[in-house]
Amino acid sequence: MNKIISEFKNFAIKGSMTDMAVGIIIGTAFGNVVNTLVSKILMPPLSLLTSRVSLANKQLVLREAAEGGEEIALGYGAMIEVLVDFMIIALAIFLLIRFLNRMRARAEDPSDTKEVTPKNIELLSSLEELMKEQNQLLRDRRPS
Repeated sequence: MNKIISEFKNFAIKGSMTDMAVGIIIGTAFGNVVNTLVSKILMPPLSLLTSRVSLANKQLVLREAAEGGEEIALGYGAMIEVLVDFMIIALAIFLLIRFLNRMRARAEDPSDTKEVTPKNIELLSSLEELMKEQNQLLRDRRPS
């Protein structure tokens, strides 16, 4: 039991749980921003194209409400809004990852003098160059 408690403390303190919590909180906040962007900024102009009818309220009625019964309808307008939300989130994540990959590539390029190359990348690059030189020397020594 002590081992489990110790492992949990290490998990919580070393940042795994903290990183996850921060990611969830930021993701939720980002979701709220995207929902507001879609519902308050993007959808009103789109509703103008559909005769000023809100897309969120668009639906295909399968069965009208009868006495004491419920209306059955497919809410395709809400689905359109969710798809627009998804596309915006996917685009934002794509652009963020693209930016981070470019920054990582610059940081790992030893010939790029604008970015500070981490020491381990610099050492690996030096090792690679030394190995190439050594291989060339060995090739030159071989009898033909």
